[in-house]
Amino acid sequence: MNSSNQSKSTRSQMRSRQQQIAPWIFLTPAALFFSVYVILPIFQSIWISFYAWDGIGERQWVGFENYIELFDDYRFYTSLKNNILWLVLYMLAVPIGLFIALFLNQNIWGMRFYKSMFFFPFVISQVVVGLIFTWFYNPNFGIIGEIWQFFGATPPSILGDERYVTYGIIFAGLWPQISYCMILYLTGLNNVSSDQIEAGRLDGAKGWRMLRFVILPQLWPATFLAIVVTVIGALRSFDMIAIMTQGGPYGSSNVLSYFMFEQALSEYGFRMGYGSAIAVILFLIMLIFISYFLWVMYQDEKRG
Repeated sequence: MNSSNQSKSTRSQMRSRQQQIAPWIFLTPAALFFSVYVILPIFQSIWISFYAWDGIGERQWVGFENYIELFDDYRFYTSLKNNILWLVLYMLAVPIGLFIALFLNQNIWGMRFYKSMFFFPFVISQVVVGLIFTWFYNPNFGIIGEIWQFFGATPPSILGDERYVTYGIIFAGLWPQISYCMILYLTGLNNVSSDQIEAGRLDGAKGWRMLRFVILPQLWPATFLAIVVTVIGALRSFDMIAIMTQGGPYGSSNVLSYFMFEQALSEYGFRMGYGSAIAVILFLIMLIFISYFLWVMYQDEKRG
């Protein structure tokens, strides 16, 4: 009897150990890849930012000279200003995505077709979006040009004018981003408690009051995720600029990510140390936002 109890105890201990070890076995490959392809390059970029290096020859230690030059470079401030502009205007995707999701969350005829149309921009590539809006903005044969000419006015060259180019690219980027936020909110609306909505109606809540006090609090997880993804997307804005303007005209539409590429990897660049310094600054900006969002998430988990 004692021997059978001991064997059962031994088996339960082995099973318990296996259950403790199993998650680490599955996590190890992912952690390894994350360390090699994400963590290690971050530290390599920080280290390279203290060198003058063309990516091929010998590296020369220059200390903080790359950073000193960067903070004296007007192109850096232009790129930083554009990044802030992206960040502010890109946040429009969150409320617009919410109101489109509220409109689509109805049981009326043809709603599946409308949902697919609003979902379409999220499916297509950013490169395709950039090309579509490049043609759209073309003053000679684009829709903008046709509208202006219809009213007898001279069409503006949106992508060729320093005053409008950044706004034009941001507007193009908002199209798929609104779709993404809409999808997040549509998913969140499926989890909204019908009991709370019914209780709100019994208390006389409707319209804006229903949205503000009953629906929006339940959509906070979707809102939080939409804000996080939108902020990261705004700070990482690269492909739309690369396709539509390559930072032009005269660098007026540059953002930090494209400015980094321009200095480090383009045919006129090959300044790996200087490009790494830009990458480090961009990483620090993103780290501030991500740390804040993680802190908010941690506080929500604590309260929950």
